[in-house]
This record gives sequence, structure tokens and C-alpha cells, in this order.
Amino acid sequence: MSDVGQKDAYAMILEAIDGGVYRPGSRLVESELADRFGVSRTPIREALQRLETQSLLTRDGRSLIVASLDHAQMAELYAVRQELEGLAARLAAQHAATEEIAVLYDMVEQDRALVADPETLARANRRFHHQIHLASHNRYLVQQLDLVYRSMALMARTSLAAEGRGAVALEEHAAIVDAISARDGDRAANALKAHLSTAFQVRLREEAQRS
Repeated sequence: MSDVGQKDAYAMILEAIDGGVYRPGSRLVESELADRFGVSRTPIREALQRLETQSLLTRDGRSLIVASLDHAQMAELYAVRQELEGLAARLAAQHAATEEIAVLYDMVEQDRALVADPETLARANRRFHHQIHLASHNRYLVQQLDLVYRSMALMARTSLAAEGRGAVALEEHAAIVDAISARDGDRAANALKAHLSTAFQVRLREEAQRS
């Protein structure tokens, strides 16, 4: 199998994890994945090895399962995410084109129709944040944030599922875009970091209620 096949298998499995098809704790079986994605077992095996190396999969005996994040790991991930995304917002305030800011405003308005659907809103939320990453016009920052978002896929539940969180999050998104539009890097960075801090606290409360 060519390198293209391996890359495709890796991307397809990663997308399935990110999309919630395989959630933390889900067991991944080579033969089942090969059937699902229509590729041979060799690129599937290589993709699984790569995902295990990246700590997105973990061993349960002889089986591979989608990894999950404990409290400490989530705290570490959010700490990194806050700093990197705060930087992205700051740079977006400096470098974003007028058209990019218009796209961000359109996203906020369109996403208001999704408040009652947390899973769809969560996907829209990722697109919104990614658009800010791109608006930073810093390719290396975008690459690092892509790595962070791979690990975000290991969270079993979106914080946007918490009651009332979706509407509040969209108001926070609007405040971030307002700051970027005003070319106020400090305000944009602080608004985005505060947004993520609130999301993390909501996630912790949700976990505490379920435990």
C-alpha cells in the first residue's frame, strides 16, 4: 500500500474520532476499520500505530481503544490551548483581512440557529476557532493548534451541552470578533482566553455532577 493509502487511513480514523463516531473507550479493530473505510488492513495498522504514538489511542490488553483524558490532562491541555489561541486572536487583530472578519461575524450569526443542537454547535464551534487560527496568518501557530485540537477530540462530551452554555458561548464569540474587528490585540486575546477558561470550568462542573 502506498503512503497515500496510509495517510488516508490515518485521516479517516482521526476524523471519525473527532466526529464522535469513536468516543473515548471505543475499541478499534483492524478488520472492522478496513471494512468501514474500504482499505486494506496494512494502512489501517500503520495508522493505528501512528495514533497510538500520538497518545490518541491506548492499550487495553492486546486491544487498542480511544484514549480519554483525566482531570490533570484536561487542565494541561486547556492551559496550552488558552495561551496559543489567545496568541492567535492577538495576531488576528493585527493581520486579519476585512473579509476574514466578515466571515467570523457571519459564523456567529449562523451559529445562533444551532443553540438547541449541542453536537452540531460543537462542530460549528471548531470551525469558528479554526477560522481565528487562520486569521492569525501564522502557519506555525496553526500547525500547533491543529495538534491541540486532535487531543481535544478525546473529550467525551462538549461543554456546549451544558444548559444555557451555547447561547453564552456565542455572545463570547461575538465579543472576540468585536475585539479583532477593532484591531485591539490585548482585548481579543483576553476575550478568547476568558472564553476558554469559562468553557473549562463548565466542563469541570458537568463532570462533577456526573460523578
